[in-house]
Amino acid sequence: MSDRTQVAVRSQDRGWADNAVRLIEADARRSADTHLLRYPLPSAWGGDAGAALYLKDETTHITGSLKHRLARSLFLYALCNGWIGEGTTIVEASSGSTAISEAYFASLLGLPFIAVVPASTSSSKVALIESQGGRCHFVENSSQVYAEAERLARETGGHYLDQFTNAERATDWRGNNNIAESIFAQMHDEQHPIPEWIVVGAGTGGTSATIGRYIRYRRHATGLCVVDPENSAFFPSYAQGRDDIVMTASSRIEGIGRPRVEPSFLPGVVDRMVSVPDAASIAAARHVSAVLGRRVGPSTGTNLWGAFGLLAEMVAAGRSGSVVTLLADSGDRYADTYFDDQWVGGQGLDLAEPAAALVEFERDCAWA
Repeated sequence: MSDRTQVAVRSQDRGWADNAVRLIEADARRSADTHLLRYPLPSAWGGDAGAALYLKDETTHITGSLKHRLARSLFLYALCNGWIGEGTTIVEASSGSTAISEAYFASLLGLPFIAVVPASTSSSKVALIESQGGRCHFVENSSQVYAEAERLARETGGHYLDQFTNAERATDWRGNNNIAESIFAQMHDEQHPIPEWIVVGAGTGGTSATIGRYIRYRRHATGLCVVDPENSAFFPSYAQGRDDIVMTASSRIEGIGRPRVEPSFLPGVVDRMVSVPDAASIAAARHVSAVLGRRVGPSTGTNLWGAFGLLAEMVAAGRSGSVVTLLADSGDRYADTYFDDQWVGGQGLDLAEPAAALVEFERDCAWA
């Protein structure tokens, strides 16, 4: 054994990493917080003193969706862990809003970005990823995206962001870049500042984990309700207390349904889960789009279906209070799918019954 002190140094350009963090933080400061909108409910429900519904509008991020927050957190997490350096190729398994937002941040830092996507990904989604400076790498089966993203990261000497594992780790649920803190701050001067419920989709699991942890950290009485579409593993996993459930069919609601239980999903912080039929998600997205005068995405429809059910429950019990949910992304991205009657019919979906239920709900707060 040597009797000399030994020193090993790994060469890293701290200056580049410091500037990368600065660029991301500056980008955040240039953007005001997203708006909290009051959804118009019938005055017969009690006005301000009765039930109230609020929508956290995440479509106002520069990349147009809730996933902008996640992408920012994933990049900061990887930079501060020393996993990203100058010239690092960034890889992700995503064909949706997360990839669009991650491509934006990679471009901001001058880094190449590859999104591993199923071959069935729509040309409009591919175009959105490419418009932010990314490129798409196609696989035949959606189940291959995880392994292929890992392989590409190894092959290029790059970094696999792995949103499904790192979503709950990357966001500081006590404050920094925290959607929960923002919601409660914006609700401060409302009639019912502490919501009865916050309703979100599962997705990666990161948003529900952040909000659930924050509620407990601040000791709020708010309940967290997670909504899940058909053919997604989260609801049966929660209901059965298992984390090994794998779905054979794919979810038709982009952004929230997953074939497996992702590592970032924390069932212990969830107070209630609701499984929402796909027809109901789409009907709700169309209904809310008409009410607001602008299109909202299908996962927003899933959120609102869950929120409407909770509001009806509160009104039936004679309880006043507020419910908050998210406008996750714009419906303009889905003009050729969820807002196209031919596409919906081709999926074997009939929107008539849930559409009628929504009309009845806003008329007399009835909810089957």
